[in-house]
Amino acid sequence: MEESIRGCYEEIVDLTSDRFVKMILLDAIFILELFIKATSSQISDDPNVVDPRYVAIMVDLLLLENQLPFFVIEKLHHLAFPSLSNNDGFLELSFDYFGYFNMQSIKATTNVKIEHFTDLIRTFVLPSLEKQAKRNPTELIKHLYSATQLHEAGVKFEAGTSKCYFVIKFEKGVLKIPSIELNDQTEVVTRNIMTLEQTRYIKNAYLTDYFFFMDLLINTKEDVALLCGRKILVNYLGDNNAATLMINNLNKGIVLPTVSDDYINLYKELNKFYENPWHRMKATLKREYLSTPWRTASTFAAIILLFLTFIQTIFSFIPAIKAK
Repeated sequence: MEESIRGCYEEIVDLTSDRFVKMILLDAIFILELFIKATSSQISDDPNVVDPRYVAIMVDLLLLENQLPFFVIEKLHHLAFPSLSNNDGFLELSFDYFGYFNMQSIKATTNVKIEHFTDLIRTFVLPSLEKQAKRNPTELIKHLYSATQLHEAGVKFEAGTSKCYFVIKFEKGVLKIPSIELNDQTEVVTRNIMTLEQTRYIKNAYLTDYFFFMDLLINTKEDVALLCGRKILVNYLGDNNAATLMINNLNKGIVLPTVSDDYINLYKELNKFYENPWHRMKATLKREYLSTPWRTASTFAAIILLFLTFIQTIFSFIPAIKAK
């Protein structure tokens, strides 16, 4: 397989045939042993399969520059375990190992060809092929208001129940976004998948679309606080400023030649809702006068008092009118 493996890399690997093959074989065997130990029900004393090294190695295996072609390890796995059926092959073993990430089931994505581990994570966090929206190469993304601005205009935020990050819905003034964890691994893994999309899937950059949308929603730590309060963001980064910087920095240097129609339509609906003055007036009334039971009671008391004063004023004019 040496020629096929060398052809997977952009740069020429300056190693003799013997050294190159031994390097690939050593890396592949390490990965196979790691995956088998990590997914086994038996307790292992290998430090590579327990924290903190476990997660560190997992993230390291997802760096784009560290990839081995998937077919190499898959072939070696088949040679080592020829009796296993296709359903119990290396794809399922890989899926079990990377179960730390929010991936769909293998059955949801059929007839898929995996190039390497970074590609594997991207493939299984995407919606299934039949649910992927068309992309618009001509329509530009127009301004989207931040989370706090939309909230002040009356948009309600809720955590969606879908396991797929991209199932975002806006109906009857409620924006539902599936929950996502922000931790030390999120940025590294996301950057590598977005880099893969920029080089390999530039016209189908689903994860890039998603984080571009989140970047437009999040401008300040108040935006993060709002989304955390609604359980849309689960922030393990220490403070809201760190989360804001992470989201805002992900899209630097990113190119978006096409955008999913789902997001184009979502931007239009949210902008239209915000720019409707009636929605902002209603939201201001609710926020300023009806946000707590005490404010609600005080508001109604003031309305009743105003009404009674109005009635008293009218009755005070009645004798004068009769006299005339």
